[in-house]
Formats: sequence, structure tokens, C-alpha cells
Amino acid sequence: MADPILLAVIRGALEQITEEMDAVIASSAISPVIADAWDRASGIFHPTTGEVIVQGSTGMPIFVTVMQHTVQEVLKEHDPETMKPGDVFIINDPYRGGTHTMDVKFVQPYFRDGKLLAFLANTGHWPDVGGMTPGGFTPCSTDVYQEGLRFPPVKVYDEGKLNASLLQVMMSNMRVADERRGDMAAQINSLELGCRRLDLLFEQFGEDLIFEVIGELKSRSETMMRQHIQSIPDGTYHFQDWMDNDGVDPEPFLIDLKMIVEGDEITFDLSGSSAERRGPFNSPYGSTISALMIGVKHAFPDVPINSGCFVPFKYIVPEGSMFNPRPPAPVSCTTTETAQRLVCVTLGALAQAMPGRVPAGAFGTGTNIGLGGESAQYGRYATIFYFGGGYGAYPDADGLTNGSTLISASRNTSIEVLEHNVPLLFTRYAVRTHSGGKGKHRGGLGVEIDFHLREGTAYLTLVGDRGRTGPHGLEGGESGLPAEHTFVRNGETFTSEHLTKIDRLYIKSGDGVRLRTPGGGGFGNPAERLPDLIRDDVLNEYCPQ
Repeated sequence: MADPILLAVIRGALEQITEEMDAVIASSAISPVIADAWDRASGIFHPTTGEVIVQGSTGMPIFVTVMQHTVQEVLKEHDPETMKPGDVFIINDPYRGGTHTMDVKFVQPYFRDGKLLAFLANTGHWPDVGGMTPGGFTPCSTDVYQEGLRFPPVKVYDEGKLNASLLQVMMSNMRVADERRGDMAAQINSLELGCRRLDLLFEQFGEDLIFEVIGELKSRSETMMRQHIQSIPDGTYHFQDWMDNDGVDPEPFLIDLKMIVEGDEITFDLSGSSAERRGPFNSPYGSTISALMIGVKHAFPDVPINSGCFVPFKYIVPEGSMFNPRPPAPVSCTTTETAQRLVCVTLGALAQAMPGRVPAGAFGTGTNIGLGGESAQYGRYATIFYFGGGYGAYPDADGLTNGSTLISASRNTSIEVLEHNVPLLFTRYAVRTHSGGKGKHRGGLGVEIDFHLREGTAYLTLVGDRGRTGPHGLEGGESGLPAEHTFVRNGETFTSEHLTKIDRLYIKSGDGVRLRTPGGGGFGNPAERLPDLIRDDVLNEYCPQ
């Protein structure tokens, strides 16, 4: 076993490399969703297995196992013996270790003295990769071909030389191609920095010691996770939830999870969930596994992220279900909606297994706005942005207000940045009063957002959920309020046929949207809430008297 101090130093150095890689992407990307909202991730992966060694702490959690699958797809497609320094692969295929087409991943093999020692990979959410809907989220798509260009694992750089023909084809099929070039450059620069930092690390500590530490980190992570699982009583824990609709068919559909605990292992069984959907709310297998693991990590945050923490888990996810769809089923709305709701359901099952240790239900929806249009001042544009909501109350505290989605560490794009980049005017951005579920501890509050188009014309798309039922309460706590969204066009206010989804609504100057995101569920009997907290809620108009 490596010396404990060296173990900590090398682990910290590896984590620091991914943190720097993330910082490079955020500081140099063009798209606000990457640069300002941090919808990106970076990681270092094993040279032979493709398993994740470390990922940056501010990167999107959904990409932890997703990017591991991505690197493994590169290894399936390309013999490592044929790889050379300077090679970079691009991949965004949801069915090849991806999420949806907008999450564009780059993978670079790292060589030292001619030997392959690691893979570096990153992901950035591009606001457009072609497809039928500006912004990429396509709530009414019926196959993956409508959701934008798909890249299998192909070389975009060959020994450092750009594949110009591939790039030309890519950019010819994307709105606002110059911005996509900038996002790509940011991700490539991030990989190059990662290689330079690995050079310094291997020069200082040597290959043998570093890989000894990597093996020890994996073993310790697995051990810690097994110890946590052993603290849960053996049994089957069952939790269900319903999604509003799939954007095509109006009926709700079911997420059904059985969590089977046996000793120091857990089996997740999703076979009771709905079959794959006609609309784009299917979740590719890699996204499904990531969502389950994010739920576990919310319960056990102290376990270091690497491939070791995934070992004690097994999965029953039938092919042809909404959580393991068959190509070409549409998947564009997986990360912010389907996968996020699976995180909520996983936490619901864990709350049964670990009473008093898991919070109530969170808002569980991304409330994504896609906007594409043209105006005299801004020219042609395509962008995407999203909003937070209320977290569930904890056993000992109120829930977080306006928290980020459960599958991410991303931030809301600032209003000022959005108004600078596209012709929008925000007239309201406030806490949604009374939206948190009552309880001994109150659910976090959602937000209210009003905005309209200032000039020109545009197509607006909303992808959301939670319009029928609010997040669940626990131990006597009440549910939070569901989402409530309305649209204003030509001075008339209306709701969407699909409640929380609308595709390519044509809007002109003065037309806009009113968004009300869900609050979190409450925890505990509302009659037990302390008088001082009730008084503060009333004074702040968080809850009715």
C-alpha cells in the first residue's frame, strides 16, 4: 500500500488536474450554458479499462459513469495499438456511451515515452448540433435522427492534425457555427492542459507509484461503499413516481424502482417501469446507470468518485424499456428530466431503507428553455438556459431554495449574461412563495420567472415536467407545489397541451413566458414546526399563515 501522505498528495494532484481542465473550458467557451452555467465535466480514465480514475468536483455528476462508457466505446472502436500522441476523438452518440446529442465529448489518449498511460476526456453541452429544434432539446421528436448530428467515436485530430473535412461537415449542419468552433476549441485546450499537467505528475512521482495509488484509491472507494450498504437492513425497497407525458403522447408514464439490498451489494430493478416512449423522454443505458449512482452518492457523499464505488451494484434494466431504449428511440430530454427523476426515485427508495437520513422529494425538473431566432441587433442566435427549484426538506433542516438540478453542479445562467447574448428582457425573477411543502421542516421554494422577446422573431421551446404532481413529502410532510407554466403571445395567455412542454412556439417582440418551478417536499409533521420558523415564513411570505 502507498504511503498515506503520498496517497493524499497524488489523489489531490489528479483531482486538481481535472479542476483545471474544467476551469479552462468555463473560461474560454463561447456558449453561456458552458461558460456561465458550467454545463461541462472533465475526467481522467484508465488506459486499458477506460474506467474513471477521477472527475472534477464541479463537473456534472451525470457524466461520471457516462464518460466512463464513452471512453470504453472509443476503446471498442479503436485499437490502442493504433493510437498516437495528438489523437483526439469526438463522440456524442447517445447509444455509444452518451446522454443526448448536445453533450459533445472529446477523448484524448495520453502518452509518455511512447506508452499509453491514460485517457483524458471532457464534455460540453453545445446549444446546437443541428436537428429540428434550436437549442437541441426537442420535446416532440419521435426518433434520434431528429435530435441533431450523431458522431460515433471518430478522430477529429490525427496526430495533432485537424480533420478539416469532418469539421466542415459538422459546422455546416449547426446553427451559429462560429460559436460551436469556439466551444470545441475550449474543450481541446482543456485536454492539452491536462496532458501537460500529467507530464509534470508522472515526472515527479513515476508510473509505478501513480498506478499503485490509483489501484488503492479504487479499492478504498469500493470498501467505503460496501460499508455504507452493509448499514442498510437487507430487503426490497420499492418506490414509484409518474412523469407528466413524453411530449408526444399525453398520458403519464411510470418510473418503478425496486432496490434490493443483500449484504454489501445492491441490485436496482427497473423492470416495472414503462416501455420505451414515442417521445424523447427515454434514457440511454449509460445515463440510467449514472442517475442511479447519483442517487446513491447523494446519500453517501463521503465516498470518493472513481470506478471502485460502482462495483457493489447490479442492474436489471430490460432492453426496450424507457431506461434502456433501442435505437433509434428519441432521447434528447433524458438528462434534465428522465434521469433526474430517476435520481429522485432512487432517493425515495433510500428514504425507506434509511429513515431519518434522506431528504424529501426535490423539484426534479430542468425547466429548459431553447431559443433560436434572428434580430437586427443580435443577428442569428441559438441558445439554451434552465432554472432551479426547491429541494426536499431534510430531517433536521429546511430544503434549499432555487437549487440546481440533481444530476448537475451547474448554475443558472445569469440574467445579465442572457440579456447580453440574446434579445430577451426579464421582468421577474423571484422566489415562488408558498411552493415548499409544509412540515416540521419546510421544503425549499421554487422560483418565478417572467421574460419576453425584445426584438425580432424566434422559436421558443420548453422542456420540463412535474406539472401534475409535486415532489413527495416524508414522515408526515406535505408535497411541494407542481410546476405551472404559461405563455403569452399576441397579448393572450395560454397553457400548453403538454403542460410542461412546448416545441418551437413562434414568438415576436413582446411575446414571452411565465415559469413557476416546483417547490420541494416537507419533512415531518407540520404541527411540530417551531413558532419562530413559522413567524419567519409568514414575514417572508414563504408560506401562508
